[in-house]
Amino acid sequence: MHALAVLVERPEHLVLSQLELVAPADGDVVVATAWSGISTGTERLLWSGRMPPFPGMGYPLVPGYESVGRVVEAGQSSGRSVGELVFVPGSRGFKDARGLFGGASSHLVVAGAKAVPIPETLGPSGVLLALAATAQHALAGGTLPELIIGHGVLGRLLARLVLAHGGQPVVWESNPLRATPAQGYTVVSAEADARKDYRVICDVSGDASLLDTLIARLAPQGEIVLAGFYDQPIAFSFPPAFMREARLRVAAEWRQTDLDIVMTLIADGRLSLDGLITHSAPANDAPAAYRTAFSDPSCLKMILDWSACS
Repeated sequence: MHALAVLVERPEHLVLSQLELVAPADGDVVVATAWSGISTGTERLLWSGRMPPFPGMGYPLVPGYESVGRVVEAGQSSGRSVGELVFVPGSRGFKDARGLFGGASSHLVVAGAKAVPIPETLGPSGVLLALAATAQHALAGGTLPELIIGHGVLGRLLARLVLAHGGQPVVWESNPLRATPAQGYTVVSAEADARKDYRVICDVSGDASLLDTLIARLAPQGEIVLAGFYDQPIAFSFPPAFMREARLRVAAEWRQTDLDIVMTLIADGRLSLDGLITHSAPANDAPAAYRTAFSDPSCLKMILDWSACS
């Protein structure tokens, strides 16, 4: 079995390629992808070659960890059924390419346990579940953030989740194209915010140079949560952090419990994924779509439509 997939052959060189898929095992499903999302954080680092080394990293690779599709084959022990609409957080089912992420493909071979059934009503918005679960993981086990840095898709999802959990966040955004008003919370520039007693600040910007600025805005014993992805070393001046007894927490990859919470909030009408996908392109136009996603600040979220390829 072959699939048409986005392939990063080497840094800054992305093509569409026919790749051979591994044979599905009894616990696997084959999913015909309907939509996949493009991450302007992780995938930009993969494309540019600036991704810090991880086990399994290397080229050529298939990017993507935000796919929605329909099960077309289901192994007897997969726990899934043919016809189900599922969210797939990536795949390693390619013979001649690395699948550290592996979701940007017309067909995916994945363990049935990794294929999460979703309501038909979610449709293409289902690609946002990975980011929503990532945002939920940043909140897990801690005090709700009072300040969020960055008003991209992850920042917006984080703010919506804080509201859903009973908090009231402020969001900093320096780009006028993204500093748009939001329902239920305030979006301002750092310069317009004089507050210096935030108990929890959550950064999703990925900008390692901001740490001293954020420490200066903390209340005593305040916490900074690093929920972006940082390709530069994290450093900060010790005396201001010492004076505040500042705490630093790194939010890692989401877990199934985070996704379960997100799905419950969506089902209860407490979390909406509406209005976050701003651009869509046919999968055949993937090279141009990736360029737009990485370079156009008005593009909050680009998705690829695989309907003509499945």
